[in-house]
Amino acid sequence: MQKITPHLWFDKEAKEAAEFYTSVFPKSKIKDTTTLHNTPSGSVDIVTIELLGQEFMLISAGPLFKFNEAISFIVYCDTQEEIDYYWEKLSAVPEAEQCGWLKDKYGLSWQIVPTVMDEMLKDKDKIPSIIFSYGKTSIKSGVRNKQKIKGDKNGT
Repeated sequence: MQKITPHLWFDKEAKEAAEFYTSVFPKSKIKDTTTLHNTPSGSVDIVTIELLGQEFMLISAGPLFKFNEAISFIVYCDTQEEIDYYWEKLSAVPEAEQCGWLKDKYGLSWQIVPTVMDEMLKDKDKIPSIIFSYGKTSIKSGVRNKQKIKGDKNGT
């Protein structure tokens, strides 16, 4: 068992979200589903999933809490094709797309970034040109323009 497991609160969509996320990420699965009855929120579904080796718990417990940008999950990608794949599968709120960030259909925020991003951010001279040159464009667009982001695993 891993020491820290993200626990995601949904209104009623935990089972649906579990199916969606496990369909998007390879080597992923639904590990367990439990329904608790007679809780203050009524019947509550708790679903445990594994995405790329990381365990998550999802709960359908009513509309008390909503996702926001204070929490996001980073998906590191080795190739442009991988970036495009996750972007197309996950992005559902076009106005939330900025600098590699997107929101999925449940309101959960994701960062889809090239694996070399951490390395690039260590070079303090390049940080402004990497981050701030994008303005309201996404890193997805920037990665397509290999003149802007260099160092991805495709040899640019």
